[in-house]
Amino acid sequence: MRIVVAEDLYLLRDGMVRLIEACGHQVVATAATGPETLDALLTWRPDVAVVDVRMPPTQSDEGLRAALAARREAPGLPVLVLSQHVEQLYARELLADGTGGIGYFLKESVFDADQFMDALERVAGGGTAMDPAVIAKLLSSGSSNRRLTDLTEREHSVLGLMAEGLSNQAIGRRLFLSDSTISKYTTSMFGKLGITDDDSNNRRVLAVLTYLNNP
Repeated sequence: MRIVVAEDLYLLRDGMVRLIEACGHQVVATAATGPETLDALLTWRPDVAVVDVRMPPTQSDEGLRAALAARREAPGLPVLVLSQHVEQLYARELLADGTGGIGYFLKESVFDADQFMDALERVAGGGTAMDPAVIAKLLSSGSSNRRLTDLTEREHSVLGLMAEGLSNQAIGRRLFLSDSTISKYTTSMFGKLGITDDDSNNRRVLAVLTYLNNP
């Protein structure tokens, strides 16, 4: 994969570059400010980018806004946000275009290299990789989406784990249910959410985005 790393802390940025390259991937550019991030994303159009939220010059939400601007120019550009903060407004905007290729993890929640690289690969493939803590924050205001209220408690549980990026098999292991049972739940969820696309992976992304981006 060709990857852009946007992080203003030198030691963390250098550590991610070394890890990514040790795993056989190529870091085509790094950035330490919001404007540098936008320039790198649009110049290189990477397979996936790792972007911090708070970067110079304002140390507010420069990185996330750069990612949003880049995805407006290059729809579907895969971005994994890696931050200490959950910026609800811009995170929802990032999810709102419905194209997938989105991840959002808190730095404190990344415990090993395998977890980080797995998230990068899922996002690069057009999927989602969401930190449970980020999901909880985004949903803390409550749900007013009528289609989501049609889901059963178990279907909500399955969809929440799907948002984390888990496969049907992994969801089944987490909930102590068989693969066939999970498949039945996902089919029911897709129907209730009005998602009829025949591409199973695309349906998963659309379901997750509906779940995370409900008003």
